[in-house]
Amino acid sequence: MQVIQGGTASRRASQRPQIKGVDYVELYVGNARQAAHFYRTTFGFTPVAYADFETGARDQVSFVLQQGDMRLILTGPTSPDSPIARHVHFHGDSVKNIAFVVDDVEQTFEASLRRGAQSVAEPVTFEDERGRFSKATIGAYGDTVHSFVQRDSPDDFYFPQYNQITKAPFSIPTGVKTLDHVAVSIEEGRLDEWVEFYQRVLGFHESHQENVESEYSAMNSKVVQNSTGSVKFPLVCPAPSKRKSQIEEYLSFHRGPGVQHLAFLSNDIIDTVRTVRAGAIDFLHPPDAYYEMLEDRIGPIDYDIETLRELDILVDRDADGYLMQIFTKPLDNRPTMFVEIIQRIGSQGFGGGNIKSLFQAVEREQALRGNL
Repeated sequence: MQVIQGGTASRRASQRPQIKGVDYVELYVGNARQAAHFYRTTFGFTPVAYADFETGARDQVSFVLQQGDMRLILTGPTSPDSPIARHVHFHGDSVKNIAFVVDDVEQTFEASLRRGAQSVAEPVTFEDERGRFSKATIGAYGDTVHSFVQRDSPDDFYFPQYNQITKAPFSIPTGVKTLDHVAVSIEEGRLDEWVEFYQRVLGFHESHQENVESEYSAMNSKVVQNSTGSVKFPLVCPAPSKRKSQIEEYLSFHRGPGVQHLAFLSNDIIDTVRTVRAGAIDFLHPPDAYYEMLEDRIGPIDYDIETLRELDILVDRDADGYLMQIFTKPLDNRPTMFVEIIQRIGSQGFGGGNIKSLFQAVEREQALRGNL
């Protein structure tokens, strides 16, 4: 394999970055093999590539998992002294890298630096008989980073220094097809700062705003997204309240800002939830009164309310239609990252009408943990 260090693209650096979509989300985890087994058997992802000692990786074990057009990379350390091990020790299992698809890595990287991004890794290109793979990385909130990825290869699974898995273990697809959005918890008082970062550095725009308050806790949120809407980041931060909010709980146990949840888009949320429940995943339970008032609040929908009640699925409506969504309990030992499953029937929102009910459900869980 030939490794080519990046050159300069300063002549084009004044151009605005063109973020086309999410290439992959990489999580740093304590045990990559066990994490790959978990995401395969619970959410239906298929392992498609791996890196370990036999592929030349000395300090990590990584698995690439695929479902629909979503890719997760699960990376674990091979030494207690590695940066991966230190990340997991400090944050728990959590998202390290949200990588973007771009047409020109060097141009995007240089343009982001000129707009104030911090360099983490300069452009590098890997080339072998399978194709070319270029990558560069900038810093974001906390210890999270964004990579820019350019893949010039007929092989969609091409990752340099990874071996393709040709006989993947059996997995049951759950019907999730794409990454709808990535929600991020930010420290109090820094919401506007990070909205401005995504606007200035990556050319995103603000699309939604929501402030929510329950009896005990509150949060403020804004959504930034790229020009096509293929990348959407709800940014949430705690607001002054009587007790510790779920956002404050996350920030405390994660020890700083980071990805609060990944939202998987399904075309049939009822079937998806039933399949995921069979894999022993626990979901949050909304207040019983939620479904008694549901039709009065959102109007008629094409789904049976009793089925939604049985499965704890929430519904919200906006000017474009409605959506259905559900949230797992935290997936780590710490009360940090969880997964949302969402189905959109026209709606482009994020369930603002459900957030208070979600807060109440989370507050019950916080009370059980002694963290409210």
